[in-house]
Amino acid sequence: MDASEARGERAGDHPALRRAVTPLLLLFFIVGDMVGGGIYALVGEVGAITGGAIWSAFLLALVLALFTAFAYAELVSKYPRAGGAASYVHRAFKTPFFTFMVAFAVVMSGVTSASALSIAFGGDYLAEFIAGPTVIIALVFILVVGFVNFYGIRESVTLNAIFTCIELGGLLLIVLIGVVALVSGSGEPSRAFEFREGVSVPLAVLSGAALSFYALIGFEDSVNVAEEVQDPQRSFPRALFGGILLAGIIYLLVTFTAAMVVPVERLAASSGPLLEVVEASPLGVPTWLFALIALFALSNGALINMIMASRLIYGMGDQGVMPSVFARVHPLRRTPWVSIAFTTLIAVGLISTGDIEDLASTTVVLLLLVFVVVNATVLVLRRDRVEHEHFRAPSVFPVLGILVCVGLLTQQEADIWLRALVLLVVGAVLYGVNYLATRYLDRRGA
Repeated sequence: MDASEARGERAGDHPALRRAVTPLLLLFFIVGDMVGGGIYALVGEVGAITGGAIWSAFLLALVLALFTAFAYAELVSKYPRAGGAASYVHRAFKTPFFTFMVAFAVVMSGVTSASALSIAFGGDYLAEFIAGPTVIIALVFILVVGFVNFYGIRESVTLNAIFTCIELGGLLLIVLIGVVALVSGSGEPSRAFEFREGVSVPLAVLSGAALSFYALIGFEDSVNVAEEVQDPQRSFPRALFGGILLAGIIYLLVTFTAAMVVPVERLAASSGPLLEVVEASPLGVPTWLFALIALFALSNGALINMIMASRLIYGMGDQGVMPSVFARVHPLRRTPWVSIAFTTLIAVGLISTGDIEDLASTTVVLLLLVFVVVNATVLVLRRDRVEHEHFRAPSVFPVLGILVCVGLLTQQEADIWLRALVLLVVGAVLYGVNYLATRYLDRRGA
């Protein structure tokens, strides 16, 4: 990278993207991307693993996420360009198929995440208004998300901004319930320090962290706006670490409150665990109101993930590493309709064959694999010098990031690995089809 690129100019024949994202806006972007539907859906699932000390699993997951955040902070400040993890991997390893598989793993993590949130949408939160088969409701919901995605990006982003404000308000309400419960003595703080009986505490916390890690992902999406950030060499690392810490603090307060106010068995039995907290709170907040907030949060998370997945598929089709059909744009809506249809179809299959925990765990497996590669990429690119100053992570953190990700991967069940492998095989097949088709056309044109 030369000095012009460091200043935000492209070396090519067109200008760089406008650097309009201020450090404060970037901070809100990262917090908004992380604080999503995962916490609304998984508090009970994690509680079933750890017992009342749900916060301990989230705290460990937060620390583990920070290791990989160091890698992203160095890569983004060193190469402040759009493109995400795949662009760094390609720079380091220069192997098109490997780069493609990393990008496709990110795509599928978005689809599995949206599928998990869709199932949560059809559970106890929606039951406050209307009851029905969870899977059928989830399928209808993901089709609606697909339609919104197809209808237009402006409408999608506008909904995202509104929903982000609403979901943050819901989590702050839970924190307020915790404060009131402590002051009034209506909660049981000791319950938040109890671990599941008959299970090793370290193993319970590690297993819980492997699942709760799902609620802490999202910070990696911020690398895609690196080219539009003002002074990314300095502002990106600060916003990244600040955003992760803010989201982590909110999660720790929410999970402590949940265990203090509601017995963990009740949380674990509910697909809308935070609704149980509101129902048992001394504030008298209508449960239907919080259920509505939770539905907005789940909708926002699903929409963000499906937008990201469909646009990445479109980009790969446009760059020729996926069949060109995925680069087709609808003539009226100007959205990548084939890519949207493809990712929605995959989501339909996932919703039909998995539950919240399965799909959340599959998301974690896919992203942990990506994080292993990203941490290795930092070390490989250390020999690549740039002329501008940038954040440099202590070498121990990428190494710890790799070890931590591998450790979390060992906590996943065989059926989760199988689901992730099937999704990656789909990507490999698409890559192979495109490769063979391209070679055939090249031979005919020779």
